[in-house]
Amino acid sequence: MTPLFWENVGIYVLFIWSLFWKGVALWRAAQLKQRNWFVVMLVLNSIGILEIIYLFRFAKKRFTFKEMKDWKNYFTTNSTDKK
Repeated sequence: MTPLFWENVGIYVLFIWSLFWKGVALWRAAQLKQRNWFVVMLVLNSIGILEIIYLFRFAKKRFTFKEMKDWKNYFTTNSTDKK
């Protein structure tokens, strides 16, 4: 495999990482009606750093690791129920 292949893989991983955190943060900001945070996160691309800081520090309802674990349980139990 060429070095160019690995550079592209890194870019895709970074893109998915950023997209995940941006989606979660924008969803939370919209639900909590924090319009200013929503606009800032929508316009700025910070590779997920701003979004993570918002979720764990500045959101009216802070994001917790317990909530992330609940998501994991939700998706794993629902996917096994469908089979």
